[in-house]
Amino acid sequence: MQRITAATAAPLFDIAASRRIEQAVAAALPPHTLMQRAGLAVARLAMATVPHARTIWIACGPGNNGGDGLEAAAQLQHRGFAPVVTRIGNDARLPPDAAASLQRARDAGVQFVDAPPAHADLVIDALLGLGGARSPEGPMADWLRRMHAGPAPVFSVDTPSGLNADTGVLALDFLAPAAVGVRRLCLSLLTLKPGLFTGQGRDAAGELWFDDLDAMPGTERPTARLPGEPQALPRPHTSHKGSYGDVAVIGGAPGMAGAALLAATAALHAGAGRVYVAPLDAALAPLDTSRPELMFRRPDALDLADMTVVCGCGGGTAVRDALPRVLQEAQALVLDADALNAIAADAALQGLLAARARSHRPTVLTPHPLEAARLLAIKTTEVQADRLRAAQQLAERFGTTVVLKGSGTIVAAAGEVPAINPTGNARLATAGTGDVLAGMIGAALAAGRPPTAASCEAVWRHGNLADHWPAGVPLTAGALART
Repeated sequence: MQRITAATAAPLFDIAASRRIEQAVAAALPPHTLMQRAGLAVARLAMATVPHARTIWIACGPGNNGGDGLEAAAQLQHRGFAPVVTRIGNDARLPPDAAASLQRARDAGVQFVDAPPAHADLVIDALLGLGGARSPEGPMADWLRRMHAGPAPVFSVDTPSGLNADTGVLALDFLAPAAVGVRRLCLSLLTLKPGLFTGQGRDAAGELWFDDLDAMPGTERPTARLPGEPQALPRPHTSHKGSYGDVAVIGGAPGMAGAALLAATAALHAGAGRVYVAPLDAALAPLDTSRPELMFRRPDALDLADMTVVCGCGGGTAVRDALPRVLQEAQALVLDADALNAIAADAALQGLLAARARSHRPTVLTPHPLEAARLLAIKTTEVQADRLRAAQQLAERFGTTVVLKGSGTIVAAAGEVPAINPTGNARLATAGTGDVLAGMIGAALAAGRPPTAASCEAVWRHGNLADHWPAGVPLTAGALART
């Protein structure tokens, strides 16, 4: 069993793949072995979480997730704890393994009750698991509401009930973090699921643990992956500023100059050799006295063929005129914000973007969900309903690397397993942090990193800075860019 942290690198498997893996593993083992392993894993984490618990309430559903809970109850009872089980379902319709665990729990002397206990030191949600994509109703919904309204820690088996393990979409509003103040933890069994890491999954799952039940996924292709902590690349003593490339930031239309400066500052602090700012506001002063390292140029004076260009930060409508040359000439390119909006509305620009893909020049798109929806000509709710699919569709449509921002930012590229970033928090929900990320990606590209690796590394570091931000110190985009 392992605690999943921001540094963990691991494959993720969707519901269909997880079920295929489960069937293959179970077929190679004696009957009931896999559920016994799962129940023991749940019991061990429960005992570690509340070692002095007097009462542990286990809510069991009608399928194999409920069977895991029943097996955990038997294991806890044997170890001197006092599990109290409430159940939903018909004994005659239980899957065989769950029926066997029910009998084991009864033989162990586990207490079964019709209603939740008045007090519990730990609550174990074993109601739905991978079946959690459907919305719980009736007593199941009532029990979940009671769990998450109470003071006891809530421990979800495999996935939180009501969470779609593929998409990270929650069917239950009362699981939202603002509505509760309880500790949450989740033990994912056999495989890690992508929905635990994106959308609403991170809030719903809370502290995440994993047990592979001594099984391997075999040849099953992952649905997504956790990229793990990027390794710092050494800088040889013989290197010079040209070794780390030139970044040019084209943006900053009238009234939005700050966005371009944020991106440029971030690129500078992320290690770019030289950073140029090409403002779309001609009135912008040709020097930033607080950052004298930044060099100001007119957009038409830049030699884009030898540069990594970050385009669109604060670009407004003015960026539209700069895009044809940028798309055709930039050696490597990060397209953000208003550049994405302009491309979404212009078929000719989309054609130039496709031409870049055919010429195999590195290009990264960094949309938030609304910008992604515009590029795909769908609604934002559709993007958020399946973030992995939306990011992959964008990557395949335009032949680029796509960074779909949000909780569990997704990095996708055609023909590659997408990555879900595990770092970051709500402190990043402030103006300008996206510009900072664009600049960081630009610096990684300029240093010669491939676009997917550059994106994964920059996104991880961007979120990690927020995760380790000093308590009580406001996180502003300006401070983030200079860190």
